[in-house]
Amino acid sequence: MVMVFTGNLITGSADIPLGEILFGKAYNETIYTILLRIRLPRVLGACILGGALALSGYLLQTFFHNPIAGPFILGISSGAKLIVAVVMIVSANMLFSVSGLFMIVSAFFGSMVTLVLVLIISRKVRNTALLVVVGVMIGYICSAVTEFMVTFADDSDIVNLRNWSMGSFSGMTMENVGVMSAVVFLCLVMTFLLAKPISVYQLGESYAFHLGVNVKALRVWLIVLSGMFSACVTAFAGPVSFVGIAVPHIIRAICRTTKPLVLIPACFMGGSIFCMVCDMIARTVFSPTELSISTVTAIFGSPVVIAVMLRKKKGQF
Repeated sequence: MVMVFTGNLITGSADIPLGEILFGKAYNETIYTILLRIRLPRVLGACILGGALALSGYLLQTFFHNPIAGPFILGISSGAKLIVAVVMIVSANMLFSVSGLFMIVSAFFGSMVTLVLVLIISRKVRNTALLVVVGVMIGYICSAVTEFMVTFADDSDIVNLRNWSMGSFSGMTMENVGVMSAVVFLCLVMTFLLAKPISVYQLGESYAFHLGVNVKALRVWLIVLSGMFSACVTAFAGPVSFVGIAVPHIIRAICRTTKPLVLIPACFMGGSIFCMVCDMIARTVFSPTELSISTVTAIFGSPVVIAVMLRKKKGQF
């Protein structure tokens, strides 16, 4: 993880030798600006939000008992994106600024509205594949409305809105990092506190109920925490695809366990590394042109989703 973090700092459209970071050789204001004001906030953002997105997917998969549930697949990220885009456009047109925390609250509202809709449909649809199709369709509708608004928005007033709507860690500031760190850390602690009930819940709701677990309260917390993780990501980076569904499966395959006390920190670290690597690829492969982060995560994440669906068809889940 340290190597990936360092690699993100020294690579980009302007490569910076590692010696200049470690020993301060040829230090100047330009290097200071690139490292501390542009790259460091971006790398920290990718690290924190990548971990949050992976945990959001893990909690959703636990809630639905479904290996292909995830904030992007179920349209939750798109719902959050729609509300955040509305807030950004309205604030720009009315000439007032909104705080990072308010953006998270807006994204959380969008996530919850979409998730409630998915929950209502899931009670009538027991087929996993059909539920995924419904989630994808909801995501497409939200994305279409967002794209419509972005198309007619004043780009001179809304900086990087189009890039944000496609998913990007660019434009991060240390203030953003401070807000997201506080929110994600609080949600991470609460997720750890639910580790024991989650381990029982994974064996079945009826079994958990008879062991004294408050299943209804646990399900509410799973939804709220996954929504907060996903909302934090969408508020600052836009919708990032496939991380929430792919990383938990990769971590399970590596750790070979289903214990939440192991998987929770492992998923967070795995999501952080995955997003930092993908962001480095997005910045450097076609430098100075930058790819959206979702383009890269889809390339590496979609094969995992296909493999999971094939294994599920064979009855291995």
